[in-house]
Amino acid sequence: MFEAGSLSFMIYLFQLSIMIYHLCINLIFVKKIMGVADLLFKKKKELAEKNLKDGQEYMFEYGKRESVVQLPSGLQYEIITEGDGPKPGPKSMVKCHYHGTTIAGKVFDSSVKRGTPASFPLNKVIKGWTEALQLMPVGSKWRLIIPPHLAYGDQQISKEIGPNSTLVFQVELLDIK
Repeated sequence: MFEAGSLSFMIYLFQLSIMIYHLCINLIFVKKIMGVADLLFKKKKELAEKNLKDGQEYMFEYGKRESVVQLPSGLQYEIITEGDGPKPGPKSMVKCHYHGTTIAGKVFDSSVKRGTPASFPLNKVIKGWTEALQLMPVGSKWRLIIPPHLAYGDQQISKEIGPNSTLVFQVELLDIK
């Protein structure tokens, strides 16, 4: 095909060496990306484990209060104000005010702060809300402690809500639509 020492052979070797060089650069780049991805995965796993442990400790301590009810699912609630209205069903459209925090007290969402109650179908929210609000009569205000498996699980939702976060909500059920 090529004669040794011919110009076309030299050009071929030069092009081949350039391709090998670029392949090596790409392999190094991929290896660095994989290293960063592994590091991020490890950090997320460590954070998830820490959040789960911290949440379990929080719920254990909070559950010692006489006024706290723990459901078989792990959800805890405390009645602040007991209403006397009807209770919603699993697919009811509800109107409520809420204030959501992490167990460290960082606010991540609040209709109270916005000054406008939220309305939503009960089957389109986290499982902890669906479960708790079906037990609440209209006019009630409860504090909910929601374990990760009834919230967002191992998903990183926001800066405040990391993987395996236990969430705290103060919820006032205003109406069933």
